[in-house]
Amino acid sequence: MPRWKALPEELDPGLAEFVEELRRLVDRSGLSVAAVADRTGYGRASWERYLGGRLLAPKGAVLALAEVTGTDPDRLTAGWELAERAWRRSETRQDTTGEALRIAQDRRASTAPAPARAPGTGARAGGRLPGDAVPQGARDRAPGDRWRRPAVLLTALAGTLAVVLGAVWLTSDGERRPEARPRAKTPAAAASTAPSLPAGVRCAGDDCVGKDPERMGCGGARARTTTSVTVGTTLVEVRYSEVCSAAWGRIVRAARGDRVTVRVVAPAGATAQGRVQHGFVRDAADTDAYTPMVRVGGAGGAEVCAVLASGLDGCAE
Repeated sequence: MPRWKALPEELDPGLAEFVEELRRLVDRSGLSVAAVADRTGYGRASWERYLGGRLLAPKGAVLALAEVTGTDPDRLTAGWELAERAWRRSETRQDTTGEALRIAQDRRASTAPAPARAPGTGARAGGRLPGDAVPQGARDRAPGDRWRRPAVLLTALAGTLAVVLGAVWLTSDGERRPEARPRAKTPAAAASTAPSLPAGVRCAGDDCVGKDPERMGCGGARARTTTSVTVGTTLVEVRYSEVCSAAWGRIVRAARGDRVTVRVVAPAGATAQGRVQHGFVRDAADTDAYTPMVRVGGAGGAEVCAVLASGLDGCAE
């Protein structure tokens, strides 16, 4: 009896239930995975993915398993249809999560606080001038001292003028000093010291997760096909961009309804939400499709699988 590994925690419950049903059928048949692959016409590696919850088995493979194990095909097809809807819900959540991450990153960038300014240290913060009390003192003198008032007033005016000139000098000096001191680096200045991306490249690493490789400038001449496989007449490719530290899946000569999935297989790289991305051929006029990006640590960090509308499937690793 095969010893199954635990299903991925993020697997949709509806899909997990269907995979468990497939496992029970294989267990009851007494067949190994290799024997199931041989009798159904679908590859062993494909069945390992189906029974491991890594890829939804196509309807053709499910019907073939029903025939091999003597199971009612109608009942198994009904279970497959529920699993198909669960799989599509999972794909929708992946797309929504990627978009939410991008929005959150944009909001954090737009709301970053500006560097605090040093409080002013000029003499204006001191309040009233020292010479203000002098005229009041002169007014408090006895009537017999009136002849001294002109001299006192002159002295007060001279003192006031000196204070005003001193305040002006201090204010001017106080305004110049902050510029003489070395300024702290602002976030923009600090960012300018980081290694810049090549012209036209708009992301790298985690910033690329869930984004379109062509729009981000990671495709074209900046990408290469690291491995590929032909499924029927459809070419399945792993595309890798070293400058973006990202990979994605692509299918060529495809048809409407064909699906492509890229999955991170190396431990380093993306978060759990960004480890799997999906793409579809939605229009009958299209002959190719590609997935959003996942972060990888190198050229061998991802695998790409395709499930065709015809029922065929295969993976490039």
